[in-house]
Amino acid sequence: MKRLHRKDLWSWSTFSTKINADFHGIAWVREGGNVVIDPVEMTAHDRDHLASLGGVRTIIITNKDHLRAGPALAAHFGAELWGPAAEREGFPAACTRWLADGDEPLPGLRVLALDGSKTPGELALVLDETTLITGDLVRAHRAGALMLLMPEQGLRDPAAAAASVRRLAALPNIEAVLVGDGWQIFDHGQAHLQRLADSL
Repeated sequence: MKRLHRKDLWSWSTFSTKINADFHGIAWVREGGNVVIDPVEMTAHDRDHLASLGGVRTIIITNKDHLRAGPALAAHFGAELWGPAAEREGFPAACTRWLADGDEPLPGLRVLALDGSKTPGELALVLDETTLITGDLVRAHRAGALMLLMPEQGLRDPAAAAASVRRLAALPNIEAVLVGDGWQIFDHGQAHLQRLADSL
């Protein structure tokens, strides 16, 4: 796994030939049990690395299309799966907990539910008010520039999606934006979000 901008955050990736960009899983190493977000398939090396950091206690899935390797990783490490409350009906895996807008399920972690994406109530996660972790709606297929999920990729409601992006851009202290799909942003995150909002 690759260490990110904080010593407690790690990432690993797979390359999508469909969108010509990386898909990412995120690991948050913390006392009380490590958290993994939207895990993609792991190599044996990355799985062993994760085990050496204490394994996984909780796996958070931002939307059903990012379930990815979540169930397999949960079975391997004995972790709980947490999913978006708005997708509870018909979600493709059993979850121990369902997360909704405004939840703070762990110290330092706040949940936002977004509208207009491929699925209802897709989750975004705010870590310590400075790091935003997104699923499908906000992405970056080009280095240094955030973008919105495109209609041909499944965007359901552009107006609602734009309102969701404006809500994210209003978060005043975001430094990093860790996207599920594409290039990560490690500084001036709020400014990048505002530029995206202004473009919609």
